[in-house]
Amino acid sequence: MKGQKPGVKRRSGCPLNASVEILGDRWSLLIIRDMMLQGYQSYNQFLESPEGIATNILADRLRQLEKHGIIRTAPDPSDGRKVRYLLTRKGMDLAPVLTEMVLWAAAHEETGNQALVQRMRKDKDGFLAEVRQRWEKEQGEHSR
Repeated sequence: MKGQKPGVKRRSGCPLNASVEILGDRWSLLIIRDMMLQGYQSYNQFLESPEGIATNILADRLRQLEKHGIIRTAPDPSDGRKVRYLLTRKGMDLAPVLTEMVLWAAAHEETGNQALVQRMRKDKDGFLAEVRQRWEKEQGEHSR
């Protein structure tokens, strides 16, 4: 299967199942959200997220996201002993999916962050272009 590492066993060949197996818990999605929308790149930044992820869960989800090619690590330019977590192209391709999830939740549930929701509703394509542009800039900064 494309993108599946040798030895990875899935419950079925269903594409939705593969998505759920890789991204099926809230912490993975929230980490990706914080990377896309907040520009988070460090372990400590993820710990400061308002949902309050535990350190052991954060470490595990970062490992899993890296294992699945959603994120990669790069040396921290200010301290070579630390790493930065960066979205890969595969991870960035989740931007439209997360945007649709935000819009779905906002349409059917009481949610906050109405400014973000309104921005997405008003110009979804423009919003996604901005997210991708920030990501491309970030890639350039970390390839030097």
